[in-house]
Amino acid sequence: MALTFHWFLPTNGDSRDVVGGGHGSPVTASGRDRPPTVAYLGQIARAAESLGFTGALTPTGAWCEDAWLTTAMVSQHTERLKFLVAFRPGFVSPTLAAQMAATFQRHSGGRLLLNVVTGGESREQRAYGDFLDKDARYRRTGEFLTVVRQLWEGKTVDLHGEHLRVEGAELTRPPDPVPEVYFGGSSPAAVEVAARHADVYLTWGEPPAQVAEKIARVRALAAREGRTPRFGIRLHVITRDTAGAAWAEADRLLAGFDPETVRSVQAGLARSESEGQRRMLALHGGGRDGLEIHPNLWAGIGLVRGGAGTALVGGHDEVADRIAEYHALGIDEFVLSGYPHLEEAYWFGEGVLPRLAARGLWRPPPGLG
Repeated sequence: MALTFHWFLPTNGDSRDVVGGGHGSPVTASGRDRPPTVAYLGQIARAAESLGFTGALTPTGAWCEDAWLTTAMVSQHTERLKFLVAFRPGFVSPTLAAQMAATFQRHSGGRLLLNVVTGGESREQRAYGDFLDKDARYRRTGEFLTVVRQLWEGKTVDLHGEHLRVEGAELTRPPDPVPEVYFGGSSPAAVEVAARHADVYLTWGEPPAQVAEKIARVRALAAREGRTPRFGIRLHVITRDTAGAAWAEADRLLAGFDPETVRSVQAGLARSESEGQRRMLALHGGGRDGLEIHPNLWAGIGLVRGGAGTALVGGHDEVADRIAEYHALGIDEFVLSGYPHLEEAYWFGEGVLPRLAARGLWRPPPGLG
């Protein structure tokens, strides 16, 4: 299977330095920030589209702009690019979410993908009026996706669940095509939901051995449900014409991490309820030494950013090698980002994608160029 690549829309702002935020960490930014205007995000989206990326992920949370509204606006500035919209099912009814997705599909020409984020931080969930604990949130997500998928199939739905209740729910116009559901999470409750509902299971960028273990776990549970999901990975990337230039950029970013900011961010992330975040923290332990945790896999981003905290760093051939290594484990989709997102899209799109195409691992999307 040819690989699929997605880029990232930084709806919390962009910079030549790492912009933090998420999972209980404070938003950090330098004086060179680029605000997440529709004009700038549209510029990134058009660049990603022209370079051959299939889609672009937008995050969700109090620390960034709303993903639904932002992507609806940015989609009008692009033609082919899909939008992997992150949203939290506890904040909107399943019937309304199914309707929103159907509307998005019609107005965008079928370019919606959904990244379902259950929510790993109770404090942030409570700010939105959600007072369930973490395991209950995952059970609710399962009910939510059951309703949404049946509505997309054109069914009339009645559900009296533990957390959700709908009667006579239906869509006048189901989406065509039906959006694919992307889902991540490392806890047992998350993996159970993923096995039943995910079209693509996403993991953050851990070393290959840990990724292989997670893939095997999800694949086995999904097989019991008669399902065969695809697998994707979320990573940052720093790729240059030479390895030395790439690592020099990583060193520059690291030098810009104020020690007090690192301590503050790590203290906030240590309180996170997310199992995935705990695994990210374990990769670097809050220190600046030993950050290359696998060849060309650098954990430095996670010192000041919540969520995905690792980056592929190296020359273009080395980065292509690591992508091939993850692909050999079963990873078919890569959700990438870099600082700043506009320039890094070009570094990857012009430097790595042609090398992957030469290896037969990637094909430009139809209509590119």
